[in-house]
Amino acid sequence: MVRLLFILFFSLIIKQSFAQQLTLDSAIAIAMRNSPGLMIAKNNVNIAGINNNYGIAGGLPLVQGTSNVTQQMTSLEQKYSNPLNNKSSTNAPSNNINAGIAASVPVFAGGKIQNEKQRLNVVESQTRQQYTSRAVTLIYNVILKYYDVVRQQEYAKTLEASIRASNQRLEIVKQQQAVGVANDADLFQSQVDLNTQTQNLIAQQLVIDQTKTDLLTLMILNPDSTILVKDTIIVDKSLRLDSILNAAYQNPDIQAAYDQIVINQYLEKEVGAFRYPSANVSLGYNFSRTTNPQGFNQLNQAYGPIVGLGVVIPIFNGGIYKRQQQIAGINVESAKLQKDTLMLSVHSTAVKNWQAYLNNLQQLETAKQNFELSQKLLNLVLMRFQYKVATIVDVTLAQQSFENAGFQLVNVSYAAKAAEVQLRRLANQLP
Repeated sequence: MVRLLFILFFSLIIKQSFAQQLTLDSAIAIAMRNSPGLMIAKNNVNIAGINNNYGIAGGLPLVQGTSNVTQQMTSLEQKYSNPLNNKSSTNAPSNNINAGIAASVPVFAGGKIQNEKQRLNVVESQTRQQYTSRAVTLIYNVILKYYDVVRQQEYAKTLEASIRASNQRLEIVKQQQAVGVANDADLFQSQVDLNTQTQNLIAQQLVIDQTKTDLLTLMILNPDSTILVKDTIIVDKSLRLDSILNAAYQNPDIQAAYDQIVINQYLEKEVGAFRYPSANVSLGYNFSRTTNPQGFNQLNQAYGPIVGLGVVIPIFNGGIYKRQQQIAGINVESAKLQKDTLMLSVHSTAVKNWQAYLNNLQQLETAKQNFELSQKLLNLVLMRFQYKVATIVDVTLAQQSFENAGFQLVNVSYAAKAAEVQLRRLANQLP
């Protein structure tokens, strides 16, 4: 078993010597840089920015150039009252050229263009909020997983301390047996307990490695990478519920829900604009040239500018626009309900995490006291065991109390930190 312990600790030392130390800030930065989901959200922001243009809203002139050249072979026969004018040809060439440029300028569209441009502004704002929300969620998950690694490592330290106590107990039993005051049962029991704790430490190392793999996966790094995390869980005790709730209503998810209401309102106005007249001014220049050497008109050419005003007055289309506007209004109400539901959910989540935060802070002080007392108790029982005042059962119970207290301390610390991080996430206060 000593050889197994040596191999375990030696392998840990080798892994740490080649490991790259990872801090919380660097873990967040790497995850933000590598996350495909965040890149997609950033692309959505860029797309919304490109779309946020008066041309997309239909507010800029539409200019088109046209050109057409036709060459054909025509068999021609023309008879007139004056036989001298009669013409006849076979496969006579004929050429037609048409070219022009035209522009359509919107003059009035019932407010549709202005509403659509305002909607595109809000859509761009919403995509930014969605990007922020995704970034905050990623940071939240990285922080939780990072401190989960710290939690598992802290419990491993407790197991290591318990193994040192078991080694000390085993040495005491061997010394007592050498002078004839201990039996083989105590020796065997001490060795069995040491073996069991060593197995527990090996199992705990697996938990640590798998938790690190989860963290590496969040960071989009090779899961086989070796990282070294040296940190402690420190809980901020200065949070206040009122400030959290006030800030929570400004988090990106709620802001995106507000934006959706405004987007639907603009959509309702855009649909309503179809029920009003619209007007366009047309400007252009046309050129047409036709040559037909064998025909009566050997050359026909025309060119010049064009100016026009077009007005469209909707009279009746089966009530389609009216119904579409009613549906858009219902969508506005649905967006408001979704926003209210989200706000209630955020409020409820904040209160529940605040309750967990306070409860775990209270437990944390007791857990620290219990851990310190269990350490003192273990040391005292080992000393009493050395002088044959305590039994091996007393030592075993003291070790179990020490391990349980250590497990409870790291779990309560992690739970308090998780509640704190969730509160900061709701208040959009994560780094």
